[in-house]
Amino acid sequence: MLNPTTVDRYLARLGLPRPAAPDLAALRALHRAHVERIPYETVDVWRGTPTLIEPAAAVERIVNGRGGYCYHLNGAFAALLGSLGYRVELHRGAIQSRRDAGPRGATGDHMVLTVHCEGRHWYVDVGLGDGPSEPLPLPHPDAAPAERSVTHRQGPFSYRLRPSDAVPGGWRLDHDDRACSAGLDFDPRPVTTGDFLPNHRRLSTSPDSLFTQVPLAIRRTPDSYRALIGLVLTEQDAEERTTRELTSEHEWFAALADRFDLPLPELGPAERSRLWSELHTAHLAWRATQQQPAGA
Repeated sequence: MLNPTTVDRYLARLGLPRPAAPDLAALRALHRAHVERIPYETVDVWRGTPTLIEPAAAVERIVNGRGGYCYHLNGAFAALLGSLGYRVELHRGAIQSRRDAGPRGATGDHMVLTVHCEGRHWYVDVGLGDGPSEPLPLPHPDAAPAERSVTHRQGPFSYRLRPSDAVPGGWRLDHDDRACSAGLDFDPRPVTTGDFLPNHRRLSTSPDSLFTQVPLAIRRTPDSYRALIGLVLTEQDAEERTTRELTSEHEWFAALADRFDLPLPELGPAERSRLWSELHTAHLAWRATQQQPAGA
């Protein structure tokens, strides 16, 4: 449980007052504010700066103005929700990328939350980048087959929740065709933050991890999403998708600050120039791997 001062600092970052009760309306507002105000970002991981995913450290990271990836974002959000009176569980999940041959089961390379609220279980995920902007109700496990697959439209994307084909008793989120990933599967059995530590070490240190190859920043709004992968800035709304490559140090740092609320004030001019030079080299190397056939 977080102390009251930390809860207030967290809510201030979200721009929300303390909820009167742990109800569905407040859960929706908290989820929506989190994906709009707290960016999915891996800048420190790419720079080789260690990050911690234990709840207290993840929360402190967020209240101090930074974001993170799923372990930081969902782990911190779970701590906030629990402190506000919600019944929250953590689950092992795995994202299926567009280059994967098929679902990967529930390996734990993604953290998923479920919240029991107002008589239902809700899929909650503020750490998916271009994921839902609000919680999605899980179909009732005893529902008729035709009612166990439900599609929800939120902003530019559609999300379908259904029983998983890869995880016995688990759930599958099918993502929109225009999204970064094909979807994810997760195991319904609850776990703890410690169960994700081996995958966190791998994702934040392995040269095969995208997080160590180029920095990422993703931010969701009710009607759109924006993503910066290396030097490529993509913006998607219900009607249009635009992509362009940023070509200068000023343009890249300005995009981080203006579009992702990541001004990085701790970096002075010399450090920014060095980082830009390293990023340009890293981006060229990463782009070359993207031009290879899937599975290469």
